[in-house]
Amino acid sequence: MRTLSKTTGALVAAAACGLLLAPAAHATKGDNGTVKIHDSKTGEELKKNEPKVCEFYLDAFKFDAAQKVTWEIQAWANNELEKGTTVEEGAFTLDGQGHGRTEDMTLPDGQYKLFWSWEGMKGAPKHKVFKSDCPDETPDPSGSPSEDPSGTPTPTDTPSENPSGTPSETPSATPSETPGTPAPSETAPGGSEPTATPSASEGAVDGDLAETGSSTPVGALAAAAAALVAGGAFLVMRRRKAQQH
Repeated sequence: MRTLSKTTGALVAAAACGLLLAPAAHATKGDNGTVKIHDSKTGEELKKNEPKVCEFYLDAFKFDAAQKVTWEIQAWANNELEKGTTVEEGAFTLDGQGHGRTEDMTLPDGQYKLFWSWEGMKGAPKHKVFKSDCPDETPDPSGSPSEDPSGTPTPTDTPSENPSGTPSETPSATPSETPGTPAPSETAPGGSEPTATPSASEGAVDGDLAETGSSTPVGALAAAAAALVAGGAFLVMRRRKAQQH
């Protein structure tokens, strides 16, 4: 009975030791580490996984110090490549804390799968499925001013002017002028004085005024003055003759 009890106790103790040591034996070198997909703007210290990215990198944590790792990314779904086609791969050595990261990279839009292996690996590679989804580029809005080949903007609406800056059109309506009254001076919007060209009707009016309004009164006055002078001279002569007799 004592022998059976001792044998049973030994078996129980051995089974208990086996259960306690089994996890330690299963935790092969590097198996306790993990790898994450990170957006390029995500800090290395964060341990979250981001399954939808555009520009990204691979970030490894809690592997053994100075452990060598290799990685491979394969096309998986929703892209032009056949499933399982390798699109990126690499290898590097982790630091003293079992941490390391790859360079930033981008992939065409689609679904991909990462396979992560390490030195001394006993089990299967670690893996992550993720999606590359980059925003479309927005085209530049149109409507920029038209330019000539030299790059100088070409104005579309420019008022037509002659070289002197004087308006190209002569006013069709000329204000009526009263004979003997000087015409008012007019200044064009640009600061220069337009030269007024008299019309045919104005020339006729000016010519008539020169003949009838100015020469005829002067002739009459001259004749009257001559008559008065002659009459005065006649009276003087008669008075002198009367005094002599």
